Formats: sequence, structure tokens, C-alpha cells
Amino acid sequence: MSGSGQESTHRTIERVARESYGRLVAYLSSHTHDVASAEDALSNALVAALTTWPRDGVPQNPEAWLLTSARHSLIDLVRRQRVAVLSEPTLLLLREESKDVALSAEFPDERLKLLFVCAHPAIDPVMHTPLMLQTVLGLDAARIAQAFLVSPAAMGQRLVRTKTKIRDGGIQFEVPQERELPQRLDAVLDAIYAAFGIGWDDMAGVDQRGRDLAEEAIWLARVLVQVMPQEAEVRGLLALMLHCEARRPARRAPDGRYVPLSGQDPRQWSRPLIEEAERHLAEASTHGRSGRFQLEAAIQSVHAGRAQNGRTEWAAIVLFYEQLFRISPTLGTRAAYAAAVAEANGPQAGLAVLDAIDVGAVLGYQPYWAVRAHLLQRLGKTPESLEAFDRAIGLAEDPAVRKFLLQRRG
Repeated sequence: MSGSGQESTHRTIERVARESYGRLVAYLSSHTHDVASAEDALSNALVAALTTWPRDGVPQNPEAWLLTSARHSLIDLVRRQRVAVLSEPTLLLLREESKDVALSAEFPDERLKLLFVCAHPAIDPVMHTPLMLQTVLGLDAARIAQAFLVSPAAMGQRLVRTKTKIRDGGIQFEVPQERELPQRLDAVLDAIYAAFGIGWDDMAGVDQRGRDLAEEAIWLARVLVQVMPQEAEVRGLLALMLHCEARRPARRAPDGRYVPLSGQDPRQWSRPLIEEAERHLAEASTHGRSGRFQLEAAIQSVHAGRAQNGRTEWAAIVLFYEQLFRISPTLGTRAAYAAAVAEANGPQAGLAVLDAIDVGAVLGYQPYWAVRAHLLQRLGKTPESLEAFDRAIGLAEDPAVRKFLLQRRG
């Protein structure tokens, strides 16, 4: 095969891996009850694809090919296990299902179930979300580490230790009973939202991988609404993500420049997504149980109102942030609250909110310095503003955001 043909095949393998990784790992591990083995088998299948597809051509059903190859790898692994008698049921199941896998283009989607499995109470709660992001959605340790503000090496070690504990500790790899689902729901919602956030913040805002991940998170939330329709926070999360996704077309100018929310043209926002978000938020409110995601969605709903009346009701946003801060006092909430207070009551009031935060906690938190720089600039405190801008620019990972801040600084 020519060089260009090989490059095209490698791109196809990369795309199939990105789109199918979580689905295939979930499907394989639902039968073997071993996440690590399922990941190893799929990795072996991808290596085989890199060797075979450039030579023989891309198969008609790439996902089926990978699943079949991964199953064969698992069969070999089971054969090598010392407790072969105990592994016989798994071996028979894998053999049986391998017979007709190529006949079907559809595979049962086990990802939502696997999310609840990864939220097992015996697993360190701190690792619930990272484990779900890697196992179910196929993110590598580096991307997960970036979201959690730790080094890739540290995150990789934590994930390996967690999977080892699952395997060696005899943690049951089973879908929880229906009565147990609410106990694990918060962890699942956090993981779905983290996936959306990583996709939303992906470099340049136009990377297809980021768009795919954001759409995957929304899809999982929609399925979860069907499974747990009475859970208000599920609808709150879906409404939040839909409101954010509705504004995707307006986040960048035609030349790629970053456009902040205040500068976006509401005519570019997706009305169908906003309307769907509003329906879910209204339904969530009927259950009388307010939560973090409902409050965040309510804030985005107020912003969406600008498409109707041309203004933003900052006083309402401040009230929602005050409620949100009581139940979720994160750095992100405080920085956003400060920005809202500044819009409602002036930059000095917003700066007072920021000044109450321990500086040691925000040294590496870019949004804090961006908001602080903006407020200091509005107050005419030029030296302090320039210093804050420099910090915000240095911490910005998106080139378009960095350029935007440089222009604001100037």
C-alpha cells in the first residue's frame, strides 16, 4: 500500500478506536467482569489492525472486526489462566458469541451500565470519575489528568492502582440492583459532566474529538433520563449541557477568534437545543428537589433569555450562584459568582468576592486570573491588571483564548 493509503488507513483506525473504544470495552467487560483484561484485549486488537488493515484493506465492519479480534485475545488469555476450570464459562461464552459477530453491525451498548459498575462503593470515590472517563469513554490518562489538574504520570498510576484493586480485591463487577442506582447516581452524573467539559474545552473548540465527546455525554444523559425519569438532577444535567451545546456555533468567529458569552450573537444559538433544555429544566423543577446541576442549568437558562429580550438578568444569576455556592463551593463557582456580582453590582463588589479566596488555592486556576484581570482593568488598576492578565495568559491552553486575553491586556 502507498504511503498516502497507509496514512488514510491509520486515520480510519484512529477514528474507529475513538468512536468505539468505550462501547467495546463495556461490552467485553460485561461478560468477563474484568475491565483491565477487556482493555488489554482491545489494545491487542488495535495493534493487529495496524498490521492487518494496511495490508488487507479496511474491513466492511471495522467495529465487528475489532470485537472479534479482542474476543480471540481474551480467549487466549483465559486459556493461559491457572484457574482454567473457573474460567470455562467465560471461554464458552466468548467462543459462542464469536461465531456470529460478523453477521451483525449492531452491538449492545453497555456503557451506561458500566458507568454504574465503576461507581461501586468499594472503589475510592475520588477515582470514580477518572475510572469512568478512561474505561467507558476511552480517554487517556493525559486528558483526564488535565481536567483534574494533576500530572499524567500521577493519574496513570492512580488508574492502574484502582484497576488492580478491582481485580485483586474481588470487587463484584455487576450492574447494581435498581434500588442501588440512586446511591451511585451522583458519581455517574459527575463523570458524564466531566466528559462534556473535556469535550467542550477541547483545543480551538473545533476539534472533532471534542465535539464527539460532548455529543456522547449528551447522549448518555438522554438515555439516563429514560432509565431514571423521576431523578430531577438527571434532567438538570441534560438541560445544562444542552444550553451550553446550543451556543457552540457562536463560540468562534469565522476566522477562529474566541468569542466570550457576552459577545456572542444570540441569533447563532440553536433554538431547538434551548427549547429542549427548557423542557427538561421545567420538568426537573416539578420534583421539588433542587440540586447543583439544576441550578447551573437555571443560570444558563437566564443567559439564554438574551436571545428573547436582548438583555441578561444579572440579579437573577447572582441569586442562583448564591444558592449554588451553598451546595457546591468550588473555585469555578466562586470565580463565576464574582463575575456575576461585578455585572450586577459593579467591579469593586466582584473583586471583593475574589479577594476572599485563598490565593494559594488559585495559583494554577486560569478562570480566576482572567476574571480578576478584567475587573482590575475596569477599576483602572493597571499594574495589578497587567499582572493578572499575564497569569491568565500563561495558564491559558486554548490558543484562541490566549490571543483574546492578549488583546484585552493591550
